[in-house]
Amino acid sequence: MEMAVQLAYENVLSKNGGPFGAIIVKDGVVVGRGCNNVTTANDPTAHAEVQAIRDACRNLNSYQLTDCEIYTSCEPCPMCIGALYWARPKVIYYACTKEDAACIGFDDHFIYQELALPMENRSIKMQQLPFNNHDLPFRTWETYSEKVKY
Repeated sequence: MEMAVQLAYENVLSKNGGPFGAIIVKDGVVVGRGCNNVTTANDPTAHAEVQAIRDACRNLNSYQLTDCEIYTSCEPCPMCIGALYWARPKVIYYACTKEDAACIGFDDHFIYQELALPMENRSIKMQQLPFNNHDLPFRTWETYSEKVKY
């Protein structure tokens, strides 16, 4: 945990992004590291956890983090929670809470509120636009003999 917090601290001092860091450990070895680089990478998905997932998956040559532990300097935001669930680690540990983050201007509460609303009441419009064969990729996947299930 101290390594994740140190990464976050160093990220602030180096002006590379926000005060967030994450490491991924497998069998006692650090296999991935990440810091928040949203503003320097011009990438709203460049959160510490996502960066660490990408690094660990490259290093492990896998799209899943089976038997890995995540240590992150702050409770993951909704996007990172989703990414972490897809990565399937065995545990996630965090230092600061989402309330701590909100106190310094990183408040994700509105996202939790938006997710609870019916789609038609959300602040960003979301609407299905079906057309002929819009489900062709899904129908093809269903019968595709070489698919890798994940």
